[in-house]
Amino acid sequence: MTSYEIRNNPLFLRNAYFSDNVWDIPCIEKQDLSLQHVSLIAYSATKARDSAENYQKGVHFFLDDYRFRRVYTHPAESLGRIAKYAFALTPDSSTYTNMPRWRIMESVAHSRWCGAYWQSEGLLVVPTVSWANPNTYDLRFAGLPRGGVVAVSTLGCKAAKGSFLAGYQEMLRRLQPRAIICFGRPFAEMGGQLLVVDYISPRKGVA
Repeated sequence: MTSYEIRNNPLFLRNAYFSDNVWDIPCIEKQDLSLQHVSLIAYSATKARDSAENYQKGVHFFLDDYRFRRVYTHPAESLGRIAKYAFALTPDSSTYTNMPRWRIMESVAHSRWCGAYWQSEGLLVVPTVSWANPNTYDLRFAGLPRGGVVAVSTLGCKAAKGSFLAGYQEMLRRLQPRAIICFGRPFAEMGGQLLVVDYISPRKGVA
């Protein structure tokens, strides 16, 4: 591949999708999702051939990053693995309070890009939302639709309950989601229409 071809390669530029924010992070469109019998399967447990029951589930990425890195680095190759399932949550790329802002931006952008790409290929997508420091809220909520369904996880948040709930309330205020898929046990103070999905070991592949 020539240098010209590389400079104009969509997978190098990652500029194919609409953005409405100062960071040019892709926007995810609001889509309708049936709220009955919502269940999830871990991306690490998806198979080329799976049971009809599992195909009715949504694919989640509440996993170590290395388990799903290829959905961004090799999107076309991993698309078929996801497309057979009912819907997909966007990747839950790690963002920590001690990360510099550019690393947080990178993780958020990767997640949103995957969601926009999957939607362009006809998949039903639910954006995963996470947060930490209030000074990154604008970045963390960039590219997300208002009034749709979103997904959050409470795993590992017990020690940081206060900051989690502060970000959760801000998420409700900004996004006004129709429903929130909660992966893990919710805190009693969480509002909104919660769809709680109990956590089971990713090795078993379901939740």
